[in-house]
Amino acid sequence: MEQNKGKFNSTFGFLMASIGSAVGLGNLWGFPYKMGASGGFAFLLIYLILAVFVGYPLILGEITLGRKTGKAAIEAYRDCDKRFTINGWFETLVPFFLICFYCTMGGYVIKYMIANLGDIFGASWGTGRVDADAFFGGFISSGMPAILFGVFFLVLTVLIVIGGVSGGIEKFSKIAMPALFIMLVIVVIRSCTLPGAGAGLEFMFKPNFEVFKGLGWLKVLGAAGSQMFFSLSLASGCLIAYGSYLGKDSNMEQNAVIIPVADTVVAVLAGMAVMPAVFAYGIEPGGGPGLLFVSLQAVFDNMGSTGPIFGFIFYALVFFAALSSSIGMMEGGISAMMDAQQKKGKKVNRTMLTLIMGFVALVGSTIVSADGLGSTGMWNPLLATLGADSGKVWLDVFDLFAEGLLMPLGGLLMAIMFGWTRRNYLADEIELSGKFKSKGFVDVCFRYIGPVFMIFIFFVQLNSFFAFTDKF
Repeated sequence: MEQNKGKFNSTFGFLMASIGSAVGLGNLWGFPYKMGASGGFAFLLIYLILAVFVGYPLILGEITLGRKTGKAAIEAYRDCDKRFTINGWFETLVPFFLICFYCTMGGYVIKYMIANLGDIFGASWGTGRVDADAFFGGFISSGMPAILFGVFFLVLTVLIVIGGVSGGIEKFSKIAMPALFIMLVIVVIRSCTLPGAGAGLEFMFKPNFEVFKGLGWLKVLGAAGSQMFFSLSLASGCLIAYGSYLGKDSNMEQNAVIIPVADTVVAVLAGMAVMPAVFAYGIEPGGGPGLLFVSLQAVFDNMGSTGPIFGFIFYALVFFAALSSSIGMMEGGISAMMDAQQKKGKKVNRTMLTLIMGFVALVGSTIVSADGLGSTGMWNPLLATLGADSGKVWLDVFDLFAEGLLMPLGGLLMAIMFGWTRRNYLADEIELSGKFKSKGFVDVCFRYIGPVFMIFIFFVQLNSFFAFTDKF
């Protein structure tokens, strides 16, 4: 289908945008703290298994579905099998939930990037080298300042998406992704050369399954599975949208390998940037979401005069990663809305639709920012009415619907569709660039392996929020 929503100018641009969507806070924030709380090596091993048997087939399915139909999630599923159109709606809803807390976290990253820059020059707007926990707590509970940083991050996202596929998304990604990788390597080298850093590397790479006796393997599976969906942007509408902008000469199997491999490499490097530093300074590796902002800032504060420099570099790379993912989320949502305009015979209005989704993100981000990760307590009564387990905050609510429920459910329905009802639907599209070499492997994953994993992930994530049983 010829469409005027936009096109990538090159396969490299597509890959940088897709990798950028995958490489985000899920890698640089979520991966290290979930790995720290889930046993290190055991978590990493399960994550890698899931990336091979679930991640690769789903990525191949999503980008190929998008390219074959030339449409975003809703209309792409409708074209493939009308019975699964609901899954297109699920995937289109995901970015609306994700971006609500993503902008808040992006705002936090900007604050820390600026604060470390201030410390380099001894400016009053730096951290002042106050206690890292107190600095973080003071900022997230600050109300309007925290909200405004989230709004600033949202505005940047909106402006790039309004620029279009090639003029905005591709142009940004082709610069940001290589820059991110270079900055990440710099931080990894510094982290791994700290005295005592070896313990962190051992935590990551030395076989150790003691966590299974404590948390249990199902909880580790749930953590690794939700991380994989969030990190790879699976079942979020983004990859289908990006696939619809891709030229017919691109090799889909190669793309589907490069994206998860690059994403996993960055995730592992992020772990190598965080864990050695955390162990070197005797900080708890399972410190939760605050690991990125409290524990690591404490590390930078203890590095002496070079600390602010590495702090600025680190938070700058997290900013690039977060912004590239935020762009992908927004594009997944508005691409579906552009399809709806085309279906009605209307001219595509990217600017208007981006502003509409931006408004939704503004409302959600304001709620999450005002909540301050539960520090303000202003939304606690409403959380209680939802039946949330004690200790949950509004970030958890949006995360539950997106990463916890809709993403694994969307992956499950896609696997059922491509594994059973439309088993050979992708083959002719993939074979435009050569033989479908992994066809047998992908078929087995769609039919048997993927659904089993995704069912477990779905129920473990549901239980993690509502705590209706202590069995897993």
